[in-house]
Amino acid sequence: MRWALVLALTAAYPLIVYLSLGHIEPRYLALLLLALGVLRWLAGGAQVVQARWVAVVALLLAGGTALLNQSLPLKLYPVLVNFALLAVFGLSLWRGPTVVERIARLQEPDLDARGQAYTRRVTQVWCGFFVLNGGLALATALWATEKVWALYNGLIAYGLIGTLMAGEWLVRRQLRARWARGQA
Repeated sequence: MRWALVLALTAAYPLIVYLSLGHIEPRYLALLLLALGVLRWLAGGAQVVQARWVAVVALLLAGGTALLNQSLPLKLYPVLVNFALLAVFGLSLWRGPTVVERIARLQEPDLDARGQAYTRRVTQVWCGFFVLNGGLALATALWATEKVWALYNGLIAYGLIGTLMAGEWLVRRQLRARWARGQA
């Protein structure tokens, strides 16, 4: 339940910030970031250590916003989320099994070596995506207007995530069909 609230607030965050800036001082919007930080801390989840680090940094961003009464720390939250996801996916490449393999094993517990190699590659692709998306989130926070920041982080980034997921699903279907026919 807590994770659902965290995900919903994180997804809506850029829109909430965009609609509020100009009407509410950034120091008061820091309360939203404070709430996200506390919820992430309480939610914990499978990646407790990473969730707690994200919570701590979100709380620091909230404190910076409240102290400076500037919107920049608020706009850095999507960068933080991308960095955290990169850390989770990247560490799973190092420690194993990868995040994508763990998800795949929910449907296919006996994942063969070919499937494991594929899930490793998909995890690497996601890591690349988080680097690029986090870089664009940072660029929009530093140099773009608030409207462009909200458009990218609140809409375009989610469209890119959906496109990557759909593209991976199509590739996986083709590979499975090829593997079923005995082709490599």
